[in-house]
Amino acid sequence: MSSCDQGWQDLEESGWRPRTSETWTATVAALPPRTPVTGMVVATLPFGCFIRIDGFPDAMGLAEIVGMPRDFELPAKGTHLRFEVAGHRDHNHQVALYFLTHPRVQGAEG
Repeated sequence: MSSCDQGWQDLEESGWRPRTSETWTATVAALPPRTPVTGMVVATLPFGCFIRIDGFPDAMGLAEIVGMPRDFELPAKGTHLRFEVAGHRDHNHQVALYFLTHPRVQGAEG
């Protein structure tokens, strides 16, 4: 199975079913850009990680690898990290996130 297939399977098997469309307006209001958040990696795909944001069970976070060093390794499923809200993707109700902690980012320990 490819890493992409595994990532989508992990997301499906997580049982996480955020009600993103029903709660989108409240999510955007509560999580403006530059807001620090914490969350758990639910699935890792080649382009980034889907994140369950702590305190916002119906918000879907996506931390992409854009701008990360070439040797950046995505964190494993289940890893709990710190992020910063980068913005909002209205078309698919995703909260765009930047990695703030990760073993390969700023010397943090994940």
